Amino acid sequence: MYALVDCNNFYASCERVFAPSLNHQPIVVLSNNDGCVVARSNEAKALGIPMGAPAFQYKALFQQHKVQVFSSNYALYGDMSSRVMNLLAEFTPEMEVYSIDEAFLKLEGFENFSLTAHGAAMRRRILKGTGIPVCVGMAPTKALAKVANRIAKKFPERTQSVYLMDSEEKRVKALKWLAVEDVWGIGRKHAQKLKAHAVHTAYQFSQLPDDWVRKHFSVVGLRLKKELEGIPTLDLESPTSKKRIATTRSFDKPLCEHKELKERISTFAASCAEKLRRQQSDCNMLLVFLQTNRFRKDLPQYGRSIVLKTPCPTNSSIELIQCANKGLQAIFKESYQYKKAGVIVMGLTPSTQKQLALFSNENSKHTPLMDVVDRLNKAYGNQKIKFGGQALDRQWKMRQERLSPRYSTNIQEIISINS
Repeated sequence: MYALVDCNNFYASCERVFAPSLNHQPIVVLSNNDGCVVARSNEAKALGIPMGAPAFQYKALFQQHKVQVFSSNYALYGDMSSRVMNLLAEFTPEMEVYSIDEAFLKLEGFENFSLTAHGAAMRRRILKGTGIPVCVGMAPTKALAKVANRIAKKFPERTQSVYLMDSEEKRVKALKWLAVEDVWGIGRKHAQKLKAHAVHTAYQFSQLPDDWVRKHFSVVGLRLKKELEGIPTLDLESPTSKKRIATTRSFDKPLCEHKELKERISTFAASCAEKLRRQQSDCNMLLVFLQTNRFRKDLPQYGRSIVLKTPCPTNSSIELIQCANKGLQAIFKESYQYKKAGVIVMGLTPSTQKQLALFSNENSKHTPLMDVVDRLNKAYGNQKIKFGGQALDRQWKMRQERLSPRYSTNIQEIISINS
């Protein structure tokens, strides 16, 4: 059996843990630079606030219904997620952290235990240990555990937020209830294609011929179909190194000058390099992109990207900054107001398996230098040591006008209790 444990409205729940007065109030959390809605409480959903809603368009509605608006507090959410996952690890040695607020647990050897009681114990432990409410869905496969979790979340009073799909009758009933577009792994385009063939529910999808599914949805779709039939084809996945690393940002105000963009691109490249070193990888290619504000139809629009091959596999900030600036020089155009830019490193290989070239290899001094830079930044704070292409006298920050305190990660912002 597999269990999927999913935190309810995770970002909003994190805010409520340290401010109980927010309970039963509508809450929305905004994206980088307070641009659009990325999380909503149930009360906010009931007001009709959609996911991805531009904050400025819903400002009047927020004020009318006294919606509590927060900037994304990544330090707080990341720490609370780690606490939840650490508690879940007490219930089984086999666990896959699927996202910041979800985890799959493999429940083997529990034949003589009540799985419903075990799921309820998970829920109580996490609620007591972190204050975060969760729903637990259990079933013979990962895809069915997703369905079971959806039922637990949809009918909390009936299920007590824990649902066990342990019979063929429950499986069929659940799949007939679930719309095909809500099946894990079936996106909007696939759902439209299925509906064109009169497939509207998960059960109808599970009844399609194997050959037809494989032809139209590849082996991935066939595995999903088998999972919905109750045949396990997807096991827990082990943590792996990322295949590409990106650092991208939307700016709080448009940037027009090459000098300003060069500083931003240099900082993004340095960030990618630090992430590469953290997972002990090198990159062989680098992508740089620029983009104007596509929502400003009154302004000239421009967007372009370029991919450059690095001279050799590298994770040196110096090398990647130089490469990224060459890319910026190639795609930059004057007279445009740029709203977003980024750097993506690709073609990742392990640093321990570096392929040497005959004539072009990385400067041997870079590796110990980067090691010193990383250790100093870790000891004295991020961005304490910068490179020449970065603004030494400027600390770029996202626009986070509604940021709550980092209660659990910053001693200066720890919660205070008044007696």
